[in-house]
Amino acid sequence: MAQAARLLVGSQARAILNAMSARIDKSWLVFDSVENDEHDRCVDLFRRPDGSFGFELFRRDVEDEGRWTPVAYYAGGTYGSRGAAMTAAIAAVVWLAEAVGRRPRAEPAR
Repeated sequence: MAQAARLLVGSQARAILNAMSARIDKSWLVFDSVENDEHDRCVDLFRRPDGSFGFELFRRDVEDEGRWTPVAYYAGGTYGSRGAAMTAAIAAVVWLAEAVGRRPRAEPAR
């Protein structure tokens, strides 16, 4: 579909690309969102209503008017747990492990 959108011009191409970018369904619960240091890339981790988990990679650039735009097709992957989704995301996204490692640790509940 992306190749077809590149062949079109103007609003036709924009409509196709916008449809492609709606990869996180509104019924999915985003439980974590991790940005890179430049705040122009983000990975969202989510849970679907069926109990499976997944993730997607986004970018935010000037030409997109600051909107988060998906840049990969990771959302189709299905994982059995939050941890499995995070492990897959770290394996797929080069900067993610470092960004997660810099997060402050939550104190244990007392």
